[in-house]
Amino acid sequence: MTANPVANDTPGVDVCLLLEGTWPYVRGGVSSWINQLILGLPELTFSVFFIGGQREAYGARHYAVPDNVVHIEEHFLADAWTSHGAQSTEPPRNLGELLLDVHRFLHYPEEPSLEQGEAFLDTLAEGRIGRDDFLHSRASWEAITSGYRKHCADPSFVNYFWTLRSMQAPLFMLAEASRRLPRARMLHSISTGYAGFLGSVLQRRWGCHYLLSEHGIYTKERKIDLAQAAWIAENPDERLKTGLDAEVGYIRRLWIRFFERIGLVTYRSAHTIISLYEGNRQRQIQDGADPARTRVIPNGIALDTWNEALLSRPEGIPPVAGLVGRVVPIKDVKTFIRAMRGVVSAMPEAEGWIVGPEEEDPDYAAECRSLVASLGLQDKVRFLGFRQVREVLPQLGVMVLTSISEAQPLVVLEAWAAGTPVVTSDVGSCRELVEGSGPEDRDLGLAGEVVAIADPQATARAILGLLRDPQRWRQAQAVGLQRVHRYYTEELMLARYRGLYREGMESA
Repeated sequence: MTANPVANDTPGVDVCLLLEGTWPYVRGGVSSWINQLILGLPELTFSVFFIGGQREAYGARHYAVPDNVVHIEEHFLADAWTSHGAQSTEPPRNLGELLLDVHRFLHYPEEPSLEQGEAFLDTLAEGRIGRDDFLHSRASWEAITSGYRKHCADPSFVNYFWTLRSMQAPLFMLAEASRRLPRARMLHSISTGYAGFLGSVLQRRWGCHYLLSEHGIYTKERKIDLAQAAWIAENPDERLKTGLDAEVGYIRRLWIRFFERIGLVTYRSAHTIISLYEGNRQRQIQDGADPARTRVIPNGIALDTWNEALLSRPEGIPPVAGLVGRVVPIKDVKTFIRAMRGVVSAMPEAEGWIVGPEEEDPDYAAECRSLVASLGLQDKVRFLGFRQVREVLPQLGVMVLTSISEAQPLVVLEAWAAGTPVVTSDVGSCRELVEGSGPEDRDLGLAGEVVAIADPQATARAILGLLRDPQRWRQAQAVGLQRVHRYYTEELMLARYRGLYREGMESA
């Protein structure tokens, strides 16, 4: 763990933010939104509990820590295997039964009851099982072997053993860390998963208001990650390096069940559950959230900061299609590259720009560069790396998003604010954004075009349809500008969260 020097002697923190794999180490997306939230509410003080995977995966912070963040500490899941001798008391006599209950709730195929979830959370929140008990006790070994004998027929015991320990060890580490965290007036987690679980533990211990915001649905995203890992395992000739030791079949189901159940604990613990659009709110309800606790608050952007970008647009339609995002598989950059082959064939003066960092997945980035070369696009598709989006978007004729998973991408709103129509895959709220979310919104018209996921031909047709039709392009530009000004401003978003924070702190 690392922490700010002011950490433990700073009383009266308003909001404790629980973050997993985002701000301040990862650029863009959710991290930008977190930075926007903290800076936009300077009257509030925040503490930050950051959860990462491996310490080595995070370099320098990409965001400066604002003055109203009075405490920040960092914990890494890979450190969960290190015992700190934190268990200073004798383990309880019923340790074996407590450990079996943890396994029953997290891993057994039978649907857990509400009582089992409450008991699981009490066990972790009250520290009835220490990290040393989990890592080294005979009772822990017997709980694992019992589950293997009763429920596991597919993988080897070695795979089963290490999978369960990889899942569970961070839970005990985080529960242990929660007992040292300075108290805040309320909690705000930006996902379920490990951060959401920590929020549940802290809520049980502190008795405060717990707010959950989900930009994407964590369990859905983990299923995508695991499906990709399974594909990698089954296709060794096309294997990519990933941080996950891919297992297929039963092991994959174990991971999915684990994330679903700690997600269920989070939904039951949170007093208010926020999604970015109605589709995700329905998914939260389907996964166990109480409908009465759910709300939709879309993202918003500071439009006054985009005036210069809008005014800097050149005359006419730049023959440039740009993908703005990290060069990682979930952004499906390869579909954009393949689409550009079709665009350039029909419109030789066109260019494709890939604007985003490549260091997160260097192997995938190298594959993308190889694909550009194999398609003969070296002079037409450019990798620009990380750039300021306000400088890039006005230079684009079309902003293209080919992701296979998104929630409500900020880059679409930013493109509109810069006067750039969009072509986007049919993920998350993108169709709602482009076509409108209600009768009045839909009456504005189309701010671009939505195409099927992983369809380079349809993507190419949509890009060409905008770049080669000035009347249609101008209409899409006008609709995007109207829509973002009417429904997606930073002022609206911050006012809603300010109200939620006020309500949460007053109920403490």
